[in-house]
Amino acid sequence: MKKIYLYGNWKMHMNKAETEKFFIDFKPAYEIYKNDPDLEVGVFAPFTSLWAAAEGAKNNGVIFGAENVYFEPKGAFTGEVSIPMLQEIGVTHIILGHSERRHIFNEPDDMIAKKVKAVLDANIIPVLCYGETLDERESGKTFEVMTRQLKSAISNLKPEEVRKIIYAYEPVWAIGTGKSATSEQAQEVCEWSRNLIADPKVVILYGGSVKGSNAKELLSMKDIDGALVGGASLKPDTFLEIYKAYKN
Repeated sequence: MKKIYLYGNWKMHMNKAETEKFFIDFKPAYEIYKNDPDLEVGVFAPFTSLWAAAEGAKNNGVIFGAENVYFEPKGAFTGEVSIPMLQEIGVTHIILGHSERRHIFNEPDDMIAKKVKAVLDANIIPVLCYGETLDERESGKTFEVMTRQLKSAISNLKPEEVRKIIYAYEPVWAIGTGKSATSEQAQEVCEWSRNLIADPKVVILYGGSVKGSNAKELLSMKDIDGALVGGASLKPDTFLEIYKAYKN
């Protein structure tokens, strides 16, 4: 079996107390998987919960990351968080380009590309999200949109930098909607992505209403290396159920 990357994106959920409780409950549930070489678990917490997540992740042997960052190291950028601030906490991974950042907060491709480069320069792993809206899929623009999103982020990087990125295909129409791409749809895009990136060793995740009931079918696809999980990652049992379903 291949290695599975199981990453939980908590979005604007989980305050400090809830984060602490999550890891208390997570510890016994994770015990049977803790030494499994085919599983990497990561939790991406909101900024105010990162110190609690750092402690919980360290005690459980999982990675933890942030949900966003700004590309400048300091300055007059009210409300932003810098890479050095996250390094102080011990963050090793950062989600960039999530559809909610692109479509709600209007982050353009060139800004996301700057973030990717800044994060790589800091020896932190970017989790680069990309994906199409329902209108773009229905109008046949899926691959045109994703070519733009991916090429803008990686075109000016060295091959070794491109390989360090973890890529997360997230169809916008399947995020928080209860809908999920079929395993065939997800595989088609992830295979296409691997060919566009031109590196067979890159890690590509699928995200979009992943849960225990659809995990085995999705994660069994050849070019899907794991899942970026939203709502199902807020509770240890539903989060780990995804890997359990795949293994069984």
